Amino acid sequence: MNLARLDLNLVVALRALLEERNVTRAGQRVGLSQPAMSAALARLRRHFDDDLLARVGGHYELTALGQVLLDRTSTAYDLLERLFASQADFDPARESREFKLLASDYAVAVFGAELARVVHAEAPGIRLRFTQSPPTVVDDTSALLSATDGLFMPHGVISGFPATDLYRDRWVFLVADDHPDVGDRLTRRNLAELPWVTYQRTYDAPAVRQLGMLGVEPRVEVSVDSFQLLPLLVAGTRRIALIQSRLAHLMTPLAAVRVLEPPYEAVPLREAMWWHPVHTHDAAHIWLRETAARVGRRLAGERGDDAGR
Repeated sequence: MNLARLDLNLVVALRALLEERNVTRAGQRVGLSQPAMSAALARLRRHFDDDLLARVGGHYELTALGQVLLDRTSTAYDLLERLFASQADFDPARESREFKLLASDYAVAVFGAELARVVHAEAPGIRLRFTQSPPTVVDDTSALLSATDGLFMPHGVISGFPATDLYRDRWVFLVADDHPDVGDRLTRRNLAELPWVTYQRTYDAPAVRQLGMLGVEPRVEVSVDSFQLLPLLVAGTRRIALIQSRLAHLMTPLAAVRVLEPPYEAVPLREAMWWHPVHTHDAAHIWLRETAARVGRRLAGERGDDAGR
């Protein structure tokens, strides 16, 4: 395919047509007349050799190819929009824009809150929008990164994209203050026999893999999509939970739980900011990454790179 011969305006038309499934509404959405949008649809049909929109009764439905193109077109549109919004210069004190960042609730609580405070003080026109990382982040990393400005995630889950290290953390365990079976220390037998509360996504994959190599298969009683809920689901029960040390020390005042060291040498957690290569030389993204790295160094200096051991 010769991209030089393609009219990129057709990407805008294609997205509107696939999402609206109506020629008139699609034209109104992008500022084209109904005849102009009909002409765009005709060109798209010739290009793909497919109807894309098929009339069924009094409305249009997507063809099989149209359904496939729906998500791909949205991703391509977002990438093109971010590509052509790139800047040679960026003055954070004067600019006004929004950065969309993917992160777990752990990353937002431990790192994102401090980043937002720094941005508030230094760049009053900049907005940060934190969005929960979806379960598809491992399989659809490229598409997700192309539609966002950055992803906060530890090393060991994804690879093959540029990243800047932020800070280190370590894994600890939570048990109830009055746990009847656990004293001052956990044992590997405790890990195997006691019920668990787990974070059900994949971001703690290195730590979970390590448990498997040690022969420990967690007996999961409750799983949840929020790291911050783990202490509340441990308190007053016989459950245990694996959690990041920095978050544990933020959350323990809110629940009747104790923090205990793992009965093994737990693999450390190295949090990083990942981005799509299209953003590498953009001035605004360079500022964002440098600011994030500065905040990360501050966190490392305040509690030490081992998160307070």
